[in-house]
Amino acid sequence: MRDFLVVGGGVAGASAGYFLAESGSVTLLEMEHAPGYHSTGRSAALFSEYFGNQAVRALTAASRPFLTTPPPGFADGPLLTPRGVLTLCPADSVDAAERFAEMLADGLSAPTPVREIDPDEVRRHCPIVRSGWYSRAMLKPAAMDIDVDALHQGFLRGIRARGGQVITSARVRSLSRRGGLWHAATDADEFAAPIVVNAAGAWADEVAELAGVRPVGLRPLRRTAFLAELPGGLDATRWPMVTDVADTFYFKPESGRLLISPADATPVPPGDVRPEDLDVAIAVERLHKATTLEIRSVRHAWAGLRSAVADETPVVGEAPDAPGFVWLAALSGYGVQTAPAVGRIAAAAAARRTPPDGAYAHLSPERPLLDLRTWNDMERL
Repeated sequence: MRDFLVVGGGVAGASAGYFLAESGSVTLLEMEHAPGYHSTGRSAALFSEYFGNQAVRALTAASRPFLTTPPPGFADGPLLTPRGVLTLCPADSVDAAERFAEMLADGLSAPTPVREIDPDEVRRHCPIVRSGWYSRAMLKPAAMDIDVDALHQGFLRGIRARGGQVITSARVRSLSRRGGLWHAATDADEFAAPIVVNAAGAWADEVAELAGVRPVGLRPLRRTAFLAELPGGLDATRWPMVTDVADTFYFKPESGRLLISPADATPVPPGDVRPEDLDVAIAVERLHKATTLEIRSVRHAWAGLRSAVADETPVVGEAPDAPGFVWLAALSGYGVQTAPAVGRIAAAAAARRTPPDGAYAHLSPERPLLDLRTWNDMERL
């Protein structure tokens, strides 16, 4: 028997396990052959205190100290490196102009404020942006690239170094509470602990249903990305990520190429998602309009899963209807950049300690949450 079971080996579950290992013995259960297969390993790898709602931005800011100065030996190199984000306002959209003004106002309150730049300055930051396509532009200077693998592996190594276990190919088939313990029957073995942390990503509602716990209305969403070659002679190393205010595309340098996405968020069942040709084609069309880049072929395309609840705020804390069942879910694409903060909060909830920051109440599963069917019905109206 262990003190804590963590279901899900993505970066959030690994973070929770890492911090929990300070309080007791941890077993992390990952259903795939390697942790982080569905979401963490397919992340856009950006740290940005400008993205997300107020709760997400607070969690991101709270994660910065760990990511900037991780514990000695946690990683071989820096976890964050400078990148920046250039956000453009299409010239022909009234809605986009209004959204740009809102984003600019919000961004002025960030730890490192956004700044509007002259349209003529845009091509100095990214020379392929098409002149005349945009009317205004802002720079988010403090956005950083994250070394996702180094962060994830640092958490996993830390679990093992503190006496914990990381069990792969261990999909949970049943989960029940008996005699004050949660009993998990998995493909690998059976495990038991008084506390279980549900960090199963897109499968978190399914894990809750196995345990007889009320689901939170989680919606898995597919996000497509692909790599494209740059024309000869172009060095994109120092370019920022580029996106538009309506979040219809983004691109950023990646290993000498461009990582491109249509920023799609298509509801799908949890599973091993694959990119759709249509989504890739949409991204290519949007890039051709916004830039001078001619994409003739796609080097490699993939899709990842993010998952969210209706208010797009993470769900972290003990379930009100199940003692010892702790949620760590609905990270909505912000899981990597918020992992140190949400991992600490989940660990505090699991170990019955005082949460480390004031955002906890906004994350609690006790807040009003729409079930998935109600959420879908409302969106159809």
